[in-house]
Amino acid sequence: MTESNGSDSPRKLDRRALIEEMPDWEKRFRAPRVSLPDWAEDAPERSLFVSNATGTYELYAWDRATGEQRQVTDRPNGTTDGVLSPDGRWIWWFDDKDGDEFGIWRRQAFEGGADEAAVPGLRASYPAGLALGRDGRTAVVGRSTDEEGTTIHLAREGRATVEIYRHRESAGVGDLSHDGTLIAVEHTEHGDAMHSALRVLRADGTAVAELDDTKGGTVELGLEVLGFAPVEGDARLLVGHQRRGRWEPLVWDVTTGEETDLSLDLPGDVSAEWYPDGTALVVAHSFEARSELFRYDLATRELARIPTPPGSVSGASARPDGSVEYLWSSAAEPSAVRSTSGGVVLDPPGMKCPGSVPVEDVWVEGPGGRIHALVQKPEGATGPLPTVFDIHGGPTWHDSDSFAAGPAAWVDHGYAVVRVNYRGSTGYGRAWTDALKHRVGLIELEDIAAVREWAITSGLADPDRLILTGGSWGGYLTLLGLGTQPDAWTLGIAAVPVADYVTAYQDEMEALKAMDRTLLGGTPEEVPERFEASSPLTYVDRVKAPVYISAGVNDPRCPIRQIENYVKRLQSRGAVHEVYRYDAGHGSLVVDEHIKQVRLELDFADRHLPK
Repeated sequence: MTESNGSDSPRKLDRRALIEEMPDWEKRFRAPRVSLPDWAEDAPERSLFVSNATGTYELYAWDRATGEQRQVTDRPNGTTDGVLSPDGRWIWWFDDKDGDEFGIWRRQAFEGGADEAAVPGLRASYPAGLALGRDGRTAVVGRSTDEEGTTIHLAREGRATVEIYRHRESAGVGDLSHDGTLIAVEHTEHGDAMHSALRVLRADGTAVAELDDTKGGTVELGLEVLGFAPVEGDARLLVGHQRRGRWEPLVWDVTTGEETDLSLDLPGDVSAEWYPDGTALVVAHSFEARSELFRYDLATRELARIPTPPGSVSGASARPDGSVEYLWSSAAEPSAVRSTSGGVVLDPPGMKCPGSVPVEDVWVEGPGGRIHALVQKPEGATGPLPTVFDIHGGPTWHDSDSFAAGPAAWVDHGYAVVRVNYRGSTGYGRAWTDALKHRVGLIELEDIAAVREWAITSGLADPDRLILTGGSWGGYLTLLGLGTQPDAWTLGIAAVPVADYVTAYQDEMEALKAMDRTLLGGTPEEVPERFEASSPLTYVDRVKAPVYISAGVNDPRCPIRQIENYVKRLQSRGAVHEVYRYDAGHGSLVVDEHIKQVRLELDFADRHLPK
């Protein structure tokens, strides 16, 4: 029998013992974490955030005045897509089926109560943006379906929902002005899903203004909506543009057409959002896998640095008192919601997340320019080491000096981890991102091969113990790499991958079809040779390494049928492979499920990698 001094129950002691025995890699997944809280513009004491505190990522309401926190959603496969209305009275959340991303918006009162269909009569679809009016009941709802393309609807209490936009190409709701009279839409009517144009509509769907950087030239430039000024009667729209080869903000007065170019002297990509009074901007600067914050005064044009620790800021928001809250982490230190007013703003109770090792920066000359890679290895270890090339998804994304439990798990098990920001990645200028066209997949693998060569010649990596792995687009590159570079990799681990590009195109959600048409220059019928050259299925008979694949059976992004086609080909030739199918979509929001998948991947590597 366990002795106690009366301060701890046996159950608490048992739980404490379990935590102490749990390996650090598992603690990193189980430790409660939170997102940057969203807050209601007209009721700033009310906030909404996402947390995995129950073991599943769900939405939580937080009353800052009382300190009370309440779980809003409770679904088997989790919920992360939610919006708090400006008046703080309503929480809207997207209700799909088991992660298939096809569903409807529901709403719940901030204080709690029954959920209700937010826009009765609006059929299920893929979401294409949402903007809420100040009353919490007026909404601009974007929808995407295979049959209709994109439609945008204005929904108002007690009135019929009105369609105000429709087009076959992908589009989305950007924002709704403070007074509810102007609606900003991002669209790709020109057919390039990588570069959006902007249109501002009135409530009846008529156009007020257009901003389109794709016109009148051979260089394709994109625009994005960053938000209307949060001030009554203010028609200024904050816009992201790429006119100087990187993302930067400008202020566009949609009624006069005046554009105010901020011309910030910062390398890398720059984004921004408004301070609540509309007089300044919180500027987020991303450069070479790190990020930092600034305050930009619109009247004086002064740029002042907001102190943040070295690492990555993945979100920031200015509060009415002038403080800035931000979500920060580094590869070595777990994420935390901090404030410029001092300290951690939202600290979840329970198990604390163990840290990991810092990243080292590596620059390698590649066929398309210098490639940036981030390297982690066990503390004090010297090579050559078994090495994991963990390839990011997107592809328009990038790995950064931020906390990631997956790579840390490999490091804990004695592996070096290399993450490559290949051509197609964001954060290194428009040309680097836009280089990913027509020879899709093959371009990224050229960069990965260059970094692989560096890893071996530098003495870091053991050439006989190299793992290629990744999820989503990273999973796609894993399968493609195993077939096109069969002698380069010892084994491959692909999560929710594209495996058969033609079948994936046929089955995936419409917005991704548009992206594939942009990347490859057409449909499978129009450019069959490009789809064939970029499809892992084309090279499956060349695969030599053992292959592990995990897939969500409800995945609309990398659908299950095309993965089964690839697996059947592996089976037909007796290739060493294992497949794990789970009941979710494009990944899982359930902590136990995620840990199970990581454990299966580690076990597969342990069994098939030479000792």
